[in-house]
Amino acid sequence: MNIALVAHDVYKNLLVDFVIAYKHIFQKHQLYATGTTGRRISEAAKLDVIRLRSGPFGGDQQIGAMIAMDDIDLLIFFRDPISALGHEPDITALLRLCDVQQIPLATNLGTAEMLIRAMENGFLSWREEIRKYDSPRLNGTENK
Repeated sequence: MNIALVAHDVYKNLLVDFVIAYKHIFQKHQLYATGTTGRRISEAAKLDVIRLRSGPFGGDQQIGAMIAMDDIDLLIFFRDPISALGHEPDITALLRLCDVQQIPLATNLGTAEMLIRAMENGFLSWREEIRKYDSPRLNGTENK
């Protein structure tokens, strides 16, 4: 599965610790992350992470594009719900895309742990089945 990892500054340490705690699961999947978060996860957990731009500089939009193209199966986004952020519209659009595309989304530690354990036990394998039938790029019905 393709997993996107994003964390606002106040939650970067928490996400890094989470990935380290579940390294045995994450190492079996392709990881994508926004800039600094990806670097920190890669260095601390010793995992390969495809790094995109930082969130405020287009990273959220890059992940959103991947979600729209059905290239992401799961998003873990430890976001700061308290602080006002200049790129809030990008964040809202990203969360909305997850709903539209049926992408499992965790925005806090409790939900992230549930999703990772569900993935470990095969409860997210429906994503692979949906991709076979619903992805325009894979079933030849893409608009040209």
